[in-house]
Amino acid sequence: MDGEAGWIARQWLPVDCIKGTRFAPRAYDIPNLATLKREVFGAALRVIRWPASELDPIINPINATGYGLTLGIHSRIDETVQKISKRVRVGNCCVNRNQIGAVVGVQPFGDEGLSATVSKADGPHDPLRFTTELTLTINTAAAGGKATLLTLDD
Repeated sequence: MDGEAGWIARQWLPVDCIKGTRFAPRAYDIPNLATLKREVFGAALRVIRWPASELDPIINPINATGYGLTLGIHSRIDETVQKISKRVRVGNCCVNRNQIGAVVGVQPFGDEGLSATVSKADGPHDPLRFTTELTLTINTAAAGGKATLLTLDD
C-alpha cells in the first residue's frame, strides 16, 4: 500500500523492532476497491470514500472480491444500515462499533467466501462452524438512541 495509497495516519515502530516481523498500525486512503488485491490481516485500515448517491454501485464490487469476514458501517441513518447489511455478503456486519475482538465462546465470529476457514473463535458451538452465521450488531447509543428505553418493562 505504501506505493499505491495516500497516508491518513501512521505509527512508527521503536528502533529495536524495525528489523523484526512487527507491523506498525497505519491507515491508508485508497482510490478504489481494485487497489485491494488480497486479504491482509494486521493493523492496516484502508479507507475508500464515495458519494452517498453512489452507494448501490459500490456494494456489488465489495461482494465480487470474494472475501467476507467483517464489514464496518458507521451511520446514523437506519435506512442506509439496512440497505448495506441486507446486500453485502459478510459473516460479521458491525454498525457503529468496534470490528475486532470477538470473545471466544461468547460472541459469534462468522466468515464467508474466501475469508472462510475453520473456526476462529472456538466455543461450545464449535460444530456450527460448518454453517453460515450472519451477525448484525448495532450500537444504539452511537446512533443517537437512548439505550435505557430498551430495558423498560411494558
